[in-house]
Amino acid sequence: MIPSAASPREFTLSDFDFALPPELIAQHPAAERSGSRLLDGSTPTVVDRIFRELPSLLNPGDLLVFNDTKVVKARIFGEKASGGKLELLIERVLPGQQVVAHMKVSKKPLVGGKMFMAGGARHGGFDAELLGRWPDDNGQLFHLQLSDEPHALMEQHGHVPLPPYIAHTDTAEDAQRYQTVFARAPGAVAAPTAALHFDEALLAQLADRGVQRASVTLHVGAGTFQPVKTENIAEHTMHREWYEVPEATQQAIAACKARGGKVVAVGTTTVRTLESWAQSGLASGDTQIFITPGFEFQVVDRLVTNFHLPKSTLMMLVSAFAGYEHIMGLYRHAIAQQYRFFSYGDAMLLSRV
Repeated sequence: MIPSAASPREFTLSDFDFALPPELIAQHPAAERSGSRLLDGSTPTVVDRIFRELPSLLNPGDLLVFNDTKVVKARIFGEKASGGKLELLIERVLPGQQVVAHMKVSKKPLVGGKMFMAGGARHGGFDAELLGRWPDDNGQLFHLQLSDEPHALMEQHGHVPLPPYIAHTDTAEDAQRYQTVFARAPGAVAAPTAALHFDEALLAQLADRGVQRASVTLHVGAGTFQPVKTENIAEHTMHREWYEVPEATQQAIAACKARGGKVVAVGTTTVRTLESWAQSGLASGDTQIFITPGFEFQVVDRLVTNFHLPKSTLMMLVSAFAGYEHIMGLYRHAIAQQYRFFSYGDAMLLSRV
């Protein structure tokens, strides 16, 4: 049967692939946060800009919504009782000094096995005990008991969990720049990278223009880098992340819509948070929302976002938001004009189709 012209296109994983020269993957941030480039794709006429021009592209009464999550130093090195080296990436903190973590090790320890992190408690570090697999996220994560308060241990012994495509080990620059200037709620293992472009001066300019500001929280998990492995994208299972939409933000969104302003999400994590809230009616909880072309957005009108990995769920999200052909054209333009890609890279401004 030949589909009618009105039939929606069925997208596959290959549709979201593109060739990216490795030299365009940013390894370090721009000298100034707001000095990065901004590809203005909010209209059919594409314009190359600098990020600090953003206030001129928004209107008084618009509402910028940020993700105020704070990246924690979740990457910690240690060893098993046998002496084998291991690495933990703490994904979630639980009550009672327990955590859920990814574990990188040649041979997984047995349940009840001890791990000595950063030298172990006897040598200034801390101990961890394996309680078992964590039931969520397809059993890929581990449930651990730590010997002290997790956030304090991460701050003292942990490393900034830089994305896998950044080749250097974390430095003092990363501790400062892989964090937004308004980060508030500890819990993320990856930064909401579109918000990294905002500095205090730019925030002040936006306020002077009459652009309102609100925040949500989504603790970005390592699953954000998880590749999609199925050509049929409907078979992909999204990772789970915790979010919250405060009452004040809900009221700010309602007021913005009432006055005819635009809700401008800063980053895909903010989009996922707001649309999860709209879809479920729940102001907080875990979300596994998977946004692909055909999704009906209920809250977000415009989006500030960085450039995303080929064949990623975030490529699917921005294609759903701004239109597949438009997004692929913007990416071709960005590569030709040598924009910088991914977490430390440049940004673009999009409007909802």
